[in-house]
Amino acid sequence: FSALLRHEGGFVNHPRDPGGMTNLGVTRKAWQEWVKHDVSEAEMRALTPEIVKPFYKQMYWDRVRGDDLPAGVDHMLFDIAVNSGPGRAVRFVQEAVGVPVDGGLGPRTLAAISDADPVALMGKISTTRLAFMKALETWPVFGKGWESRVNKVHDEALWIHEMGRIATN
Repeated sequence: FSALLRHEGGFVNHPRDPGGMTNLGVTRKAWQEWVKHDVSEAEMRALTPEIVKPFYKQMYWDRVRGDDLPAGVDHMLFDIAVNSGPGRAVRFVQEAVGVPVDGGLGPRTLAAISDADPVALMGKISTTRLAFMKALETWPVFGKGWESRVNKVHDEALWIHEMGRIATN
């Protein structure tokens, strides 16, 4: 969660960002759906990591079944889910492991993830993620930052994987 927040930053309201008003990576629209009422700019600015943590867990971590994924892959899919949606994160990993791409993270997909080499899998997912982003019409505006994020998340995921491997040996 803390690694994710380093990528998300604080309050922004960029006119070209399709997410609109955002704080700690939480869009105003998503936050309004979560709290079930309209929120003001002041309320968006007042969000803290402690306030948004349950939102992130339920809306993103749980939806990509982070607790069921290998170390490193969990971090990567969580970040993709936040940045591009849980369904897209699942479709990226399904494509990478060669199972039917349906956006559902069921037993077949989990088994294929478990059987895959995590390092190679993370490389495939990062390549797919970056290709997706480069095809977006907002790439010229946000591309440099997005590419940096993809590379940093990939490096973090590799480090997390390695630390998990060392801890189990």
